[in-house]
Amino acid sequence: TTVWSGDVYSTNWGFQHQIAAGRTYALSGLPYWTTDIGGYWPPYEGASMTTPEYQELYARWFQFGAFCPVFRTHGHRPHNEMWTYDRVEPILLTYDRLRYRMMPYIYSVAARVTNEDYTMMRPLVMDWRTDHKVWNVGDEFMFGPAFLVAPVWKEAATSRDVYLPAGEWYDFWTGEKVQGGVEVHAEAPLEKMPLYMRAGSIVPLGPEIEYANEKPDGPIELRVYRGADGSFNLYDDEGDSYRYEKGARSVIPIRWDEKTATLTFGTREGTYAGMPEKRAFHIIWVGAAHGTGEGVSAKADATIEYVGRTVSVKSK
Repeated sequence: TTVWSGDVYSTNWGFQHQIAAGRTYALSGLPYWTTDIGGYWPPYEGASMTTPEYQELYARWFQFGAFCPVFRTHGHRPHNEMWTYDRVEPILLTYDRLRYRMMPYIYSVAARVTNEDYTMMRPLVMDWRTDHKVWNVGDEFMFGPAFLVAPVWKEAATSRDVYLPAGEWYDFWTGEKVQGGVEVHAEAPLEKMPLYMRAGSIVPLGPEIEYANEKPDGPIELRVYRGADGSFNLYDDEGDSYRYEKGARSVIPIRWDEKTATLTFGTREGTYAGMPEKRAFHIIWVGAAHGTGEGVSAKADATIEYVGRTVSVKSK
């Protein structure tokens, strides 16, 4: 079941409260929630989609929407294609490409939702219950185990404060490592929503695609955020049936050992019709200006052709 938050108003106030609403809904244990990107109703009678103020709001809402369990743009508007928002179209395309590149990550997290009662959108208190500083953070959340998302909801804002829980973090856009347990001041020009990656995260990104099953055997760019032990189970199935309930699925367990600086791909578990027998993994040890942003990295630190058997790679 997917729930959407209703026909909400297209204002910054409305946007701010959608962020809080999604977090609160996740705490109920129901995992799939979404909102009308850009709001449903115009902010006032006769408001135009072409105004700079509305297009800025739409871009900020779109950035947030790309990290909701369901990515959905909808509203009481004559047109809704990305090129309709000509002032911010390049920004929309960036986050649209990122959402599609994240499909291996998102689908694997969705498998945890099904099999482990997990949630994609996670208020910080779900993962740092004893840190009293997160108890009243209403405009940040985790998207799965790796991404800390900090939407920008104030009109014309070009920066915002972000609280990072204890541990090491990486700026998704720059690769800069940041020590947690503190509030940081993040630069946030219109094209950039602050995203931080938890140390120990293993994030599989697919190739650039325009629809979900365009390149089912495409290479995986595997970004590894060193600094703590980590694990990720890369899940896949046919994508268009319920046969996964009868075992038609595969899981590739991936583990990062910080002490030995070793990344291990375990033996693949399961199979399904049409499963690629081989997968190319382009491994990136994320660092400053390396393995950053939404684009495909130009150069991998290591490449393996995975055929279902255990294989390990050491970082340099």
